Amino acid sequence: MATTTPARGAYTPPPGGSGAASSGRGTWRSRLWRFDDKASPYAYIAPFFLIFGAFGLYPLLYTGWIALHRVEMTGLDQSEWVGLDNFARILQDAEFWTAVFNTFVIGVISTVPQLLVALGLAHLLNYKLRASTFWRTVILTPYATSVATAALVFALVFRADGGILNWVLHFFGAGDIDWGEGTWTSKIAISVIVIWRWTGYNALIYLAAMQAVPTDLYEAASIDGASRWQQFRKVTIPSLRPTILFTIVISTIGSMQLFGEPLLLQGGTLGSIGGSEHQYETLSIYLFNYGWKLGHLGPAAAVAWAMLVLLLLIALINWIVGRFVRKNAA
Repeated sequence: MATTTPARGAYTPPPGGSGAASSGRGTWRSRLWRFDDKASPYAYIAPFFLIFGAFGLYPLLYTGWIALHRVEMTGLDQSEWVGLDNFARILQDAEFWTAVFNTFVIGVISTVPQLLVALGLAHLLNYKLRASTFWRTVILTPYATSVATAALVFALVFRADGGILNWVLHFFGAGDIDWGEGTWTSKIAISVIVIWRWTGYNALIYLAAMQAVPTDLYEAASIDGASRWQQFRKVTIPSLRPTILFTIVISTIGSMQLFGEPLLLQGGTLGSIGGSEHQYETLSIYLFNYGWKLGHLGPAAAVAWAMLVLLLLIALINWIVGRFVRKNAA
């Protein structure tokens, strides 16, 4: 015997009962049912928007308000309207542009090797390996390590006196290298910490994307005589283009927010100012100095908004590049 299931929006009055009272109750329940059907989705997503508004949107707007005023850490209840003076102040500061350059350089020399190594590791893990779950867990372990722990350990590795890396370099005839004081060595040291922490995370993202590639594509390429390297170049890479663009954007955002690694590379006063000559001072360190060491919250908020603008520009460039790549591929 065939049965039918009533639709979500339909209302079937209960058996029994008649008259105006039963009809009134049925109409009321039908309206309540339709209201619940339309209002429930909004009620389910409301907590996210409430939390985002309280801890995301409001701080962003409040930071923008502070960026247009003169506000000191010692007098948070006293503010003076200065308009765009705070932005002009940081844009005319040579140290700000040094921080922008350092952030960009560290971002490039940490993101490019990181994503290339992650892509290679994901390709290896995509094959059938013994104890594959174990290896996937191992490469994710650095990501689970806190920034402070990783930075402190690598600070010992890159120490000028008694550091493990300099001890190894002695066997190759190299002298002691002061990694923290060098212009490029300090950036390389910070980049190594970033690469070590984030390579496994990106490798698992690439691995998940690789496992979603249809096997028919590999079988067809194999029948055509393509080697594994050719399959990787002609099948895997084109299939991973959206994922690669996503990891580039995420890694770029992370490089713009670098704080713990440069702060703890040398530690103390040198770490808090990005080196004796600001050779590895990032935008986050620059913001920290203005806001918490000098107590000038207005310029610090202006730096925060400048970082947001830079991130939006980078995201726009990535979007344009991604659209161009997809158009050429089509």
